[in-house]
Amino acid sequence: MGKKRVAQKGGGEETLKETAKAVKPSRVVEQGRVYIFSSYNNTIMSLTDERGNTLAQASAGGIGFKGTKKSTPFAASRVAETLYNAAKARGMKKIELLVKGVGTGRDSALRAFGAKDLEIISIRDLTPVPHNGPRPRKVRRV
Repeated sequence: MGKKRVAQKGGGEETLKETAKAVKPSRVVEQGRVYIFSSYNNTIMSLTDERGNTLAQASAGGIGFKGTKKSTPFAASRVAETLYNAAKARGMKKIELLVKGVGTGRDSALRAFGAKDLEIISIRDLTPVPHNGPRPRKVRRV
């Protein structure tokens, strides 16, 4: 006999966690950096100060999206909102955006930060580009 599973009674509502993991909640920082890593499966963002010390981080999977919903532009914009709230809680006024990866969430994350009242100093693309490295994977056919 296998394990018996008991169905849990619940509201059926899917709620998203709106908190970014904070490392040191007491420090006030005027200017910081937001690192956006967007892969085909997830979007991960980190908020750091100018020296590179992590202040907060959030990901689409971390705030409650599961499976293929993690890679959507909507999930990336929600992650950006979460990190924006963490930045405002620290008194941040200016940010630099550093983008890495080729996922679908990268553009919507940039737009989400652009719509907020933080001053964007610069946007840099850190996506690694091979100078004729190893042979690429075969093209996916659906």
